[in-house]
Amino acid sequence: QVQLVESGGGLVQAGGSLTLSCEASGGTLSTYRIGWFRQVLGKEREFVAAVDWSGPIGVPITYYARSVKGRFTIDRANAKNTVSLQMNALSPEDTAVYYCAAATSRDSLYDKGTYAYWGQGTQVTVYS
Repeated sequence: QVQLVESGGGLVQAGGSLTLSCEASGGTLSTYRIGWFRQVLGKEREFVAAVDWSGPIGVPITYYARSVKGRFTIDRANAKNTVSLQMNALSPEDTAVYYCAAATSRDSLYDKGTYAYWGQGTQVTVYS
């Protein structure tokens, strides 16, 4: 059973950047579809980005929430068995706990119910 650990969260000024990492153990990340979600206290956990490594001709397919498209990038990280979420042009609206998740299901990657495995989350706080 894969276990996920997020890191890289912190405090950043609006307009700045952060890179979150999701490291897997007990499984190979490239065999899972990986998603990032975020949650603000009292609100629903919402989709941020996802990657499906098994795209046509071997090219990964990425998915982004409208609110982050063009600012966030999900990709393999340099570290082994790690996926990153590069976040640029951050705004206070991006403040949340960010979660990494892994799925074997072929259901929609936008749906948090698709994911069987979750990390513990990392806090991102953006101040103006």
